[in-house]
Amino acid sequence: TPPATNATTTTTPLAALPDCPVDALGGEPVEITFWHGLTGDNEAAIDRLTDEYNASQDSVVVRAQNQGGYLETIDKYFQSGVGDRPALVMFPEYSVQRAIDSEAIVPMGACTTASGYDTTGFQQATLAAYAAAGVQWGMPFNVSNPILYYNKNMFAAAGLDPDAPPQSLEELRSISQQLVDSGAASYGIALDSGADSGGGWYIEQWFANMGELYADNGNGRLAPATEVLYDDAAGVELLTYVQDLVNDGLAFYVGDNAGGADQLLKLADAGEPAAMAISTSAGLGTVMSTLAGGLVPGLGPDDLGVGPLPGPAGTPTALVGGAALYITEGRSDAEIAAAWDFVQYLVSPEAQSLFATLTGYVPVRADALDVEPAASVYRDDPRYRVAYDQLNASPNTPALQGPILGPQREIRAVTARAVAEILAGGDVQTALSNAAAQANDQLAAYNATR
Repeated sequence: TPPATNATTTTTPLAALPDCPVDALGGEPVEITFWHGLTGDNEAAIDRLTDEYNASQDSVVVRAQNQGGYLETIDKYFQSGVGDRPALVMFPEYSVQRAIDSEAIVPMGACTTASGYDTTGFQQATLAAYAAAGVQWGMPFNVSNPILYYNKNMFAAAGLDPDAPPQSLEELRSISQQLVDSGAASYGIALDSGADSGGGWYIEQWFANMGELYADNGNGRLAPATEVLYDDAAGVELLTYVQDLVNDGLAFYVGDNAGGADQLLKLADAGEPAAMAISTSAGLGTVMSTLAGGLVPGLGPDDLGVGPLPGPAGTPTALVGGAALYITEGRSDAEIAAAWDFVQYLVSPEAQSLFATLTGYVPVRADALDVEPAASVYRDDPRYRVAYDQLNASPNTPALQGPILGPQREIRAVTARAVAEILAGGDVQTALSNAAAQANDQLAAYNATR
């Protein structure tokens, strides 16, 4: 059943959408292709799950294919004809509306309804993120959110409690001041303006934390959004506060994060290090393995602290990030049934437990925490649980369901350029107003094609 947390004024009947022939498996094994955008340690984790699934049964053979990243996956999928598309694809959270409007998707709600699949064990926020108009379109799989990485040794050297990271932006500033004044670090925090990090994704997170809508029409969930709202007083106050951190020498601006981990690398700067950085929880496994390899002198795995994303409200919250799984319409009944069978495996408590501990992604279901290895890892190393807890503690409000915008990818890029201008010293209101005007043009152009 569709999650109750998805606020919509209208619903789309499943009967009007493509069917999910869940009983079409049988006879010869069915081979399907699965496109994803996971790389590095995260790719190794999804490959492990795929191999274990293939070995667990003889009805389906899955060929997992890394397309090089989320953007590459999206572009290749929509540039391909139906016959060249995979039976199953992974799309990130900013492509929900585009996936819906493509009319190329078998809704997961059709599969759960046809098979009587029980979703009560799921974190309802993860389902709601990939639902609209009363329909579950995607199945959440690799869920992430931003977390704070910090050097516990620097905290101790500055006279700070190494187990008490900042919870609010105000605490972030005061702690950064103490780190700098004490000489324990050159900067309190490293900031970036990447579209999928400090320039785009974190802005959406901070607006939600304030209880502010990022776009009109209920963040695009009540009706298609026509304008973004981040250039209002709340947005100006937020970005002015962040800009002041840089202007006052408490934060170091690393640029647009072209390398994907530039802010984290500032923690390892031998000359002028920062003590803190914000990055995705999906990178926790990679960061831990890197530190375990001794690549950062003086900073081992035990020296790394992990805290929730400091926000304007002071109480940690999180929007669902990461990606979901979508079944392609136009494939054979057997391929659709095979894809659905694989999806059920990937979101099982056992698979989610393993995947979360290998990567740092958040389990999409609470009962995964009762299964090994997550049961032991979350108990013995609370750092892996931070992202789960801040998502689990987030209230069910329209703001915290997050935006679904057709051109959300493009709007993040526009917003990121504005944040870059601001962190480089530009006028906050001017940068945000110009970006909002461009974003609204993007929305108007997209809506005109719907």
